[in-house]
Amino acid sequence: MLKIYDVSKFYRGQLRTTDALTGVSLELPRGEIVGIFGENGAGKTTLLKCILGYLNYQGQITLDGQPITRKNIEKISFATCEHSFFPGLTAKGHREFYKMHFEGFREKRFDALMEFFDLPDHKPLRAFSTGQKNQFEVIQALCQGADYILMDEPFAGNDLFNREDFYKVLLGILEPQETVLIATHLIEEVEHLISRAVLIRRGKVVGDVQTEDLEEEGRTLVDYVKETYHYRRDRVSSALEKLTGQEER
Repeated sequence: MLKIYDVSKFYRGQLRTTDALTGVSLELPRGEIVGIFGENGAGKTTLLKCILGYLNYQGQITLDGQPITRKNIEKISFATCEHSFFPGLTAKGHREFYKMHFEGFREKRFDALMEFFDLPDHKPLRAFSTGQKNQFEVIQALCQGADYILMDEPFAGNDLFNREDFYKVLLGILEPQETVLIATHLIEEVEHLISRAVLIRRGKVVGDVQTEDLEEEGRTLVDYVKETYHYRRDRVSSALEKLTGQEER
């Protein structure tokens, strides 16, 4: 169980202090695929980085009742669009590196995913396209042998068909103890992939729902997001009216 209790993160600038997270509390048992949604700057990436210990924060985050330290950090992996691989190393070199450093490294899964994405073994990662780099980042996270797999906009730079096929593969390869947290804007695409949706707005959790419950109620995830965020349906028409009015003047 990954527990996040009353976590807050503040960024202090010269002129003001910005609240990136405020009192976030979540319990994430194993075996879930959780979507984390929110506008740009809502705090999604900050939350993932706090879990990993990349950022200092107030509050408490534990894994199986223990603080996350070097002793248990290998139970968590991270796929980030900022990239965490060695750009001068080949995919094959990364494979050997991970075998050496992670006892639970999944060789067969690595080879199968490399073949699925049709990625080259002997080319340095810096020579990959943006989409290929993001694909390889996801492969590393899924093959480390972690129980909790964190992904931050993992599908950036990938075409629609690659993403759709990958969702199907992901559902087919995950084992019961593996949990995936996906921070993304692709709400409609991942609606049928995830089992739970967590909504963050201005650093606070404003929604937490099982997608199965939404289906039983006859609501879509997009409907739930709009209702929770109090989406203004007249937003576009209002903006156009003001803009058109300005131009006429």
